[in-house]
Amino acid sequence: METEEIVEAVKKVLSSQERGFVESVDLCINLKNIDLKQPKNRINVDVVLPKKVREPKIAVFAAGEIAMKAKEAGAEVIDPEELKRMDKKKARAVVQKYDYFVADAALMALVGKSLGTILGPRGKMPEPIPRGAELAQILSRLEKIARIRSKTTTFWVNIGRKNMDANDIAENAAVVIKAVESRLERGWQNIDSIYMKTTMGPAVKVM
Repeated sequence: METEEIVEAVKKVLSSQERGFVESVDLCINLKNIDLKQPKNRINVDVVLPKKVREPKIAVFAAGEIAMKAKEAGAEVIDPEELKRMDKKKARAVVQKYDYFVADAALMALVGKSLGTILGPRGKMPEPIPRGAELAQILSRLEKIARIRSKTTTFWVNIGRKNMDANDIAENAAVVIKAVESRLERGWQNIDSIYMKTTMGPAVKVM
């Protein structure tokens, strides 16, 4: 799909009535001729967007030097002792509070034991920090993640906010569309339509 077409759709979306808050800009993708009851046909992927959309809440399971680096990078830290003390109510609140989790590789077993049954079904199992990896780089990448989940034939993906530049939103949209198309068995033939809209604005057809 041509980038110019996406940019034009974004400009129409951004021209909608101003609200009392900064609206999200989302893509609505409608699939066709695909059986999503078959797990192999579902899209379940995290895509790194070219432009950051928002400031997600990220928690890091760590202690010592990694915990210190996490705090320096602006992430919140959950140490092993706090993790061990968590009851189910507290665990659910923590999982609900954060968008993403990262963990010192040495703590992955403890995280799985303490929170696995809550994190797993929500697709929020932490990304392990490899030995010697730059934590700041991992956190920076997570800030640009768009999660694409096609549980039904119509699904939404957040690609921007109304105060962003139209070309930046279009770049994000193009990456998401390409990621979806490449993961469908019949590619474009499995896409019925794509719309774009702000939180409260009218939908604009992209294709």
